[in-house]
Amino acid sequence: MVAEKRIDPTDGQAYTYNELLGFYKGQYSKQETAAYWETLRAAKGKGKESAAPKVKAKAKVKAKAEPKVEPKAKAKVKAKAKSKAKAKVEAAGNFKVCVIGGAGGIGQPLSMLMALDPNVKELSVVDLNVAAVPPAGVAADLGHLEKKSKVVGYVYDVGEKAVDKLEEALTGCNIVLIPAGMPRKPGQSRDDLFKVNADIAKGLVSACAKFCPDAILLLVVNPVNSVVPAMAELYKKKGLDPLKIVGVTTLDVVRANKFVGEVLGKNPNFINVPVIGGHAGTTIMPVFSQDKVASNIDKDKIPDLDKKVQDAGTEVVSAKGGKGSATLSMAYAGARLAKSVLAGLMGRKRTECAYVASTVTDLPYFASKVQFGEGGVSKVLPIGELNEYETTRLNEAKDQLKKEIDSGLEYAKSNELEG
Repeated sequence: MVAEKRIDPTDGQAYTYNELLGFYKGQYSKQETAAYWETLRAAKGKGKESAAPKVKAKAKVKAKAEPKVEPKAKAKVKAKAKSKAKAKVEAAGNFKVCVIGGAGGIGQPLSMLMALDPNVKELSVVDLNVAAVPPAGVAADLGHLEKKSKVVGYVYDVGEKAVDKLEEALTGCNIVLIPAGMPRKPGQSRDDLFKVNADIAKGLVSACAKFCPDAILLLVVNPVNSVVPAMAELYKKKGLDPLKIVGVTTLDVVRANKFVGEVLGKNPNFINVPVIGGHAGTTIMPVFSQDKVASNIDKDKIPDLDKKVQDAGTEVVSAKGGKGSATLSMAYAGARLAKSVLAGLMGRKRTECAYVASTVTDLPYFASKVQFGEGGVSKVLPIGELNEYETTRLNEAKDQLKKEIDSGLEYAKSNELEG
């Protein structure tokens, strides 16, 4: 018989008891996981035999061998486990998320993916009045999906300050995704793009600092390598936690996993290549040696695969004939990171690569594996062991990244958040 599966409300997926037990190993005790299992509803059509009763049977046998009167300390532990499991279930599905730039090329599919997330109770879709589609229209469209999330659109005019207009959209938010800013124009330097987009980001981050200072801000504002340090330092100047500012580099990981899968004929779902450094050009550094699948690739193929990950964005722009960029894959990657952050907020720790304030190298900002927990970023993990090729690449990446970080730090010195 196929083992019974039950729905975990944190991601809406069905798992057997043993799968759930393995997933939470190291995070929760067997008793806590068993208590959590008992609160979950059965998945329809997934078989009748449950792995949980076997565990219960073992518990009964053990109970007979022990004294009937449990020590008070043990009883307290059991009560705490049940309470903890119950609290997690109650927390699931009650989050408010905002997508600023939600009517744009990245924003629309990103908004849809967040509206589909079973943990999102309310979704704010925000954009300017010059957006190709009114955010209210995006909200109305998404509002017809057979999901529980309430979707509301908010618009403000060019020239108006976000801090004056977005109180309702942002108040109570747990996560704010910001796929905003101007695209790079032909002939425009990265510094010129930074000046424009840093001002845009500053206005939006100012509003977040005022109305949802505890929210996790996931930035997709180019150039990420400079914008994230600028906004994090401004948060710090405001007396807020700079680790609430997170640069989304997940797409680099997604691409590395996909490309490795193509080379080796493997399912990318079972590949997890860390990508460290930054989020542009040579600062993007896949660490193929740290994934058990990717480490099987011939060494002579690594440099080309490394370059393919770096140049993947340009490949999409070329394929679209210059009429667009990587909007759909970026939306997927942003939603993946947001999903992990939401899981972390519920106490189910998740690890993703992200670009944040860091001490794992001699640079103040760096992309590496980050553990997300109940308060957002709970731990920035070290980069781990590198082979000879990767050590050389790291130095190259850091040299370029330092220049881009410095631009962000200089911006923060001469600016303040509004409001």
